[in-house]
Amino acid sequence: MSSDGTTALWRPMGQQERNLVRETGWRRWPALPPDRTHFFPILSEDFAIRAARDWDLFGSVRCVARFHVETGFLGRYSTRSFGGSAAPMLWVPAEELDEFNAHLVGPIEVTHEFR
Repeated sequence: MSSDGTTALWRPMGQQERNLVRETGWRRWPALPPDRTHFFPILSEDFAIRAARDWDLFGSVRCVARFHVETGFLGRYSTRSFGGSAAPMLWVPAEELDEFNAHLVGPIEVTHEFR
């Protein structure tokens, strides 16, 4: 948690999701496709970097975004590790993404890019 009452989270993403976030003015995460039940923000910057750099899930252009969310709001979400990794991530149900977006503080920023 930072001194301003927010928590920094990270998300690896491909060019398509980056374009959708840019269309929001870097202020919101876009709605998930119908087959996705959860949005997974990551609590570890190092893990988000490794995922964007090493996983072939995001296409040829991959990046990591950092964003801040009101810390008090995050307590409603469970934290789990994915695929046996040690990196915790929040499990935000897709139907709660609009409310989650309402608690973002400041812009979504691309901090790393890989090609």
